[in-house]
Amino acid sequence: MGFRGNRKFGVFLAVAVLVVTGCATQPIATAQAAQGPAQASSAAYQLGAGDKVRVQVFGEPDLSGEFQVSGEGKLSMPLIGDVKASGLSVPQLQAALTSTYGGGYLRDPKISIELISYRPYFILGEIEKPGRYPSTDGLTVLNAIATAGGFTYRANKKRLYLRREGESAERQITLDSDVVIRPGDVLRVPERHF
Repeated sequence: MGFRGNRKFGVFLAVAVLVVTGCATQPIATAQAAQGPAQASSAAYQLGAGDKVRVQVFGEPDLSGEFQVSGEGKLSMPLIGDVKASGLSVPQLQAALTSTYGGGYLRDPKISIELISYRPYFILGEIEKPGRYPSTDGLTVLNAIATAGGFTYRANKKRLYLRREGESAERQITLDSDVVIRPGDVLRVPERHF
């Protein structure tokens, strides 16, 4: 093989070590980047009516699938019926399903849950297309207005009103604020006074 062949082998070996080392750390970084804000914050996010989750019961394809939280705040699950989901985080729901399925239905169930879509937000008032819209991560007031077709000519663009889900009163916000619209929020654009 000679010196030249050993040198090529040495370079190949060095590159292979770098690639393997890089690959060993890549899945962690990729998994964290792929999670994004939705999955990273799903531990704190509380489920509510309209949220959709994917439930995977390992080894039980008939019990797995996509389920939507009902208006009563429950998931209708195969075999065990309705399970309270509203107000729970994804890990709390996972623990509840594991406990329920493990309580006489399945032996040592392994369950994973993924939040696949948020409940909608609502926008009304002096907007071109008022209604309900799907929530996304990082949705700002300006994004929400753009999604709904923009303001009507009568809209008051200096002040808007936002009512968070679970709150009874609106609060005034300005268009230039970086307020994030959360799932279940109601944004109202009032009419301007001439």
